[in-house]
Amino acid sequence: MKISHKRKVQLKLKKRIQTTSRDATLKVKKAVSTKSATKVVTAAKPVVEKTIAPAASDAGLTPKQQQVLDIVRNSPEGINPKGIGLEAGQEDSKAASWATGALKKLAEGGKVERVQLAGNKVIYKAL
Repeated sequence: MKISHKRKVQLKLKKRIQTTSRDATLKVKKAVSTKSATKVVTAAKPVVEKTIAPAASDAGLTPKQQQVLDIVRNSPEGINPKGIGLEAGQEDSKAASWATGALKKLAEGGKVERVQLAGNKVIYKAL
């Protein structure tokens, strides 16, 4: 490849990068301006929110862990990971794996109890 051709290609690429970055900044500016306009509108309305203070033992949990813990507490007889995921609104195929990570952390923290049933079946109960 000749050096002159290489320089031309690099200049074209540089121009393309500059135009796309400029377009991206324009899109960001437009998005910021529309967000600020909606903030002004929403700030004019009084908002009353009820917040439920988490128990002292629930401090430091992620929102996902808190959601899983609430679902386990709502089922006193125990619930399996797939049931937790389905109750949280996950797809049937991903429900168990979605809940497993949070359940593992909650079991290590002593917030839920892991009960091994016959074979490889497991249920979790709130402590």
